[in-house]
Amino acid sequence: MRYIITGRNIEVTEGLKSAVHEKIGKLEKFFTADTEVHVTLSVEKDRQKIEVTIPVKGNIIRAEQTSSDMYVSIDLVEEIIERQLKKYKNKIIDRKQSGGDFFKQEFIEKEYEEDDSIKIVRTKHYDVKPMDPEEACVQMELLGHNFFVFCNSETNQINVVYKRKGNTYGIIEPEN
Repeated sequence: MRYIITGRNIEVTEGLKSAVHEKIGKLEKFFTADTEVHVTLSVEKDRQKIEVTIPVKGNIIRAEQTSSDMYVSIDLVEEIIERQLKKYKNKIIDRKQSGGDFFKQEFIEKEYEEDDSIKIVRTKHYDVKPMDPEEACVQMELLGHNFFVFCNSETNQINVVYKRKGNTYGIIEPEN
């Protein structure tokens, strides 16, 4: 696997690099050698955070972990990704293709238990009223939700606004 390791408010030392290679390297049993792994290490006050993103065949495998110790965060994030891979294996690998250039054949052929299947338990229907993103944020706050789906009156496309940490907002827009 090819690692792209960046740091935010932290110097990426050789010790951190080797810890990332050692722990995230355990995932090499699932991926081919040319799979790219994006690792971002960041520090905010006393929070040590690692984000790992692995783009594969139209999907993104992503996990983040925060603790008071970067090495603990690195340990925990590897476990999360491995659990995700085993849990969603059948969903992320299209059986008609052999997993593309990302997954090793052993991973594709091995069966893993699906302990928690995804269950949609509720469907909501509502009228989508055109509004600008700021109005959508206000509506989201009034409803007490963390996200809100709306028709953007500026672009005439369906968008999602969501609440981020630090009392800020984000918007998800489709690419054309």
